[in-house]
Amino acid sequence: MKRYFITGLLIWVPLGMTIWVLKFLISTMDQSLLLLPENLQPENLLGMNIPGIGTVLTLLVVFVTGLLTTNIIGQKLVSFWEGVLWRIPVVKSIYYGIKQVSDTLFSSQGDAFRKALLIQYPREGSWTIAFMTGQPGGDIVNHLKGDYISVYVPTTPNPTSGFFLMMPRSDVIELDMSVDVALKYIISMGVASPQQ
Repeated sequence: MKRYFITGLLIWVPLGMTIWVLKFLISTMDQSLLLLPENLQPENLLGMNIPGIGTVLTLLVVFVTGLLTTNIIGQKLVSFWEGVLWRIPVVKSIYYGIKQVSDTLFSSQGDAFRKALLIQYPREGSWTIAFMTGQPGGDIVNHLKGDYISVYVPTTPNPTSGFFLMMPRSDVIELDMSVDVALKYIISMGVASPQQ
């Protein structure tokens, strides 16, 4: 009896969580429809609410924005807009902090989260998976002797929180493992072991 119940849980819990996350994402993106004038909102035009239309609109706006800003005129508009934001004291701090993090995470040129590492943490003899996020900069470099790298150690099962460390390159082991596989291993708390 207990075995059947656990087997049922193993089927329904991942399925239920997946549906819950997708429903949350779709309902959040559907809020973009509220930006349309009331007479152009699909609920008023069609007489019923169709989930997912806002998601399509959001993805379309993101795609068109990327398309328009990759040319010279679009880049000049972005530069102008960022210049305006640079002059607003509180907005400047928030915008540029978020922009720096998103540029680091989503840039194809950077090394952020491109390499999975094996490090000893939180003490010698205990090992965990971490991700290389770059190299220390600014005045920090003047106080560190040797070759250091910046490392992010995610927590389990929620990898969006974690610890930032600066470690000697000689203390980390680069893994022959993709970031996706490493994240899956972390989120599963070590249960979904990577294949050799």
